Amino acid sequence: MSNFMAQWVYSPAVKDHFMNPRNTWDEKENFVPDGVGDVGSLACGDQMRVMIQVKNDRIKAIRWLTYGCASAIASTSMLSEMAIGLTLEDAYHLSPEMITEALGGLPEHKFHCSVLGDKGLRAAIDDYLEKNGLPNPYRHSVAKIVCECHNITDVQIENLVKTKQATTLEELQEITKYGSTCGKCKADIAGLFDELKHIYNV
Repeated sequence: MSNFMAQWVYSPAVKDHFMNPRNTWDEKENFVPDGVGDVGSLACGDQMRVMIQVKNDRIKAIRWLTYGCASAIASTSMLSEMAIGLTLEDAYHLSPEMITEALGGLPEHKFHCSVLGDKGLRAAIDDYLEKNGLPNPYRHSVAKIVCECHNITDVQIENLVKTKQATTLEELQEITKYGSTCGKCKADIAGLFDELKHIYNV
């Protein structure tokens, strides 16, 4: 037991949220969502659904269901607590770094698990806005430039992957021309592309 505890790399907060996850979906509850976000793939190991109820432009309630590791469960549980009561804008800007910090850290190789919750919540907000015919000013406000030569953002690449317009790096490069000038962005975009393929089951 002592050897196991010596190897335990999760914080007390991660353990708490893993053992006692908050705001999980219960089919007996009859929770009716205003927006639903699905990300991930069972084929890749993690799949998540985030459901939100919205009132007066704020997250009134949130429920989620995930198949994944302890980090995925804990980070989504923490995300759900952080999101309730926030405006849609503030909820959209919740980042993996903010979730990880609230959990007291995650092992570096598990950081990607917090990205699923972040993407799931954004997808649920996107769904709510689209269903209600409302503009979405948030999507591009979180964009980061990943190829300076061609002014390409991570959100542009995410949309291409999500809509399956780019299912290979070759297709992505043909569409965006990333890396065709200085080439410094190639490794980072390849990593981002692999991550997005996992999230959107491409």
